[in-house]
Amino acid sequence: MITFAAVMQVLIALAFVSIPLVRQRYGGSAAANAEAELERQGVPARVLKENKINFDASGHETWAPVSIASVMMALAVLNLVGSNWGEVLSWVFMPLVFCGNLVILYSQLTAVESVQAAFKRKGDPMLQRIDVPALIEAAGKGFPTWVMPVLQNVRHAVALGGAVLAVVALIMA
Repeated sequence: MITFAAVMQVLIALAFVSIPLVRQRYGGSAAANAEAELERQGVPARVLKENKINFDASGHETWAPVSIASVMMALAVLNLVGSNWGEVLSWVFMPLVFCGNLVILYSQLTAVESVQAAFKRKGDPMLQRIDVPALIEAAGKGFPTWVMPVLQNVRHAVALGGAVLAVVALIMA
């Protein structure tokens, strides 16, 4: 059963690595669409950079998923070589992956509201007049249809389901 947990950890790692890969490939297109939408709304596109809104694989969009993927791969290796540390650390990290992915899912489902709230907190009248749903929709069109929602939903299913199945495998081991 530990081997099964390791397989789930490898799948979770692959799911997380897909995030920066896709953003690296299509993030420029998403940013161009977002900038064009802002220009259509009469808002300078520079507000994206000024407010640290990006669609590429920069910053936490790379280091966070790659770090999670690295931890999952390390756990998988430890479990496959029979190290007791693999099982112990899996008990710690699998629930964290599950809960962390729930946070990611929530942030994606509430993206419009959270961006609107962030813009409102800044108190900048230019930001407050942005049609955020149109901005996010325009950016989303920069990604192929197989990315959102297909790959996004598969990634969530793998991360959430894989974490649960890995814990079940640990229980049964």
